[in-house]
Order: sequence, then C-alpha cells, then structure tokens
Amino acid sequence: MRDTTPYMLERIIAAFSYITMGMAGFIWLIVCLFTKAGLKPFLQYHIFQSIFISLAFAVLSIFIGWLSNLLSFVPFINRLVAQITFLLNMPLIFDYSLIQTVIYAFLIYLAVTSLMGKYSYIPWISDIIDQNISG
Repeated sequence: MRDTTPYMLERIIAAFSYITMGMAGFIWLIVCLFTKAGLKPFLQYHIFQSIFISLAFAVLSIFIGWLSNLLSFVPFINRLVAQITFLLNMPLIFDYSLIQTVIYAFLIYLAVTSLMGKYSYIPWISDIIDQNISG
C-alpha cells in the first residue's frame, strides 16, 4: 500500500491540511465527495490524521482550561497553577509562548514530512489512523 509515490498535488494538499488544522483536508474530502473521486491512501492518511490531531487538540485545550479553572479555587494550589500557566504562556521566542512554539514546530514537522511524500508517524495517533484506513 505504501510503495507508490504520491503526486505533488497530493503532497501539497496533505501539507495544507496540517497547516490549516484539518480544514483544507476537510474541504478536499467534500470536493472528492461531490466529484465522486476516490482518495489515495497517502492523502486519506494525512487528511484524517490532521483532522484527528485538531480535534484532539481542541478537546485537550478545553480539558486543561477546565482543570486549571477548577484548581484555581483550591487554596494552596491556585498560586502554583497560576505560576505554571504564566510561565507556559509568556512570550519566549519571537513573541510566541513555549506552548505555541511546540505546537508550531509539531505542525511544521508534519507538513514537511507530508511534502516529502512520507507518512509521518505519531505514536498512538498514527496507529489509530492506519488501522481505520487499512481495514
């Protein structure tokens, strides 16, 4: 399944899918649905992985925000939570926080590997996507 080289258009769509947090891939899925064109495994893998990552990021962000709000009411832990939140969100590199820098580096890694025509591997997430696409 993974021995064919993807076309450049497929690589670009896969990279834009990561950069736009799955939106470009979702639009491409809708276009393929209306034109009744099939997706090749390379593009299908990267589109579904980018959508899964963006949904996981949204759920994780909501959960961490909810947890930090809940912990801010605990008397001795609230200062620690506030300090950690401040340290992780203060501008660090080119006015980006540590969290933003890590997220952007991760998305750039995924976009570059897809532009190279490779299947990027993220433990647990790639295994789930691979199982659902293969069979």
